[in-house]
Amino acid sequence: MIGKRIKDRRIELGLSVEELADKLGKNRATIYRYENEDIKNLSITILEPLAHALETTPAALMGYDDIIPHKDLIPITPQKLPLFDGKAAGEPRLFPDGTEVYVDITTNLKADYALKVHGDSMIGARINDGDIVFIRKQTSVENGEIAAVLIDDSATLKRVFFYREHALLVLRAENPNYKDMTYSGSELENIKILGKAVAFQSDVK
Repeated sequence: MIGKRIKDRRIELGLSVEELADKLGKNRATIYRYENEDIKNLSITILEPLAHALETTPAALMGYDDIIPHKDLIPITPQKLPLFDGKAAGEPRLFPDGTEVYVDITTNLKADYALKVHGDSMIGARINDGDIVFIRKQTSVENGEIAAVLIDDSATLKRVFFYREHALLVLRAENPNYKDMTYSGSELENIKILGKAVAFQSDVK
């Protein structure tokens, strides 16, 4: 049980409840709630500082270190990716400045950050308003792939088609109500591929 492991590790280090609470900037009642498992499903944002204060790892507190993996199983390492909340699927809009929001994922997903989608321009790709799209940083994508694209200082999520022989870039929505966004010549100097969309997360409605 995670609560018992937290308590056992605290006692092993010779820490009182008050001392652990001070390390975490919490009150005694919160520590007791952790140890009594009154708080279910501790998130990685709680486990990471807790593990640091207890001089261990989140995996150890969760009991993963006691599990012997099968030789054919690939271990899953929890990741915490920065989440940008912007109008990523619709008319481009600036990323919010100074925002420190993160999303936890528990799959071995090769992504660098996530975008929270606003709008309906990508519904044909099953990406709906409010979905979270995971982006892998790269400066180019294959024709027809979905990418996060920077236009001047604004970002958008679209399917990309680049015709090198004509120096023509087409950003296509997955909704017939939206026209293609086309750029050519010197206009391309203000456009940059931020990364490829590799997965998305959608709430059940």
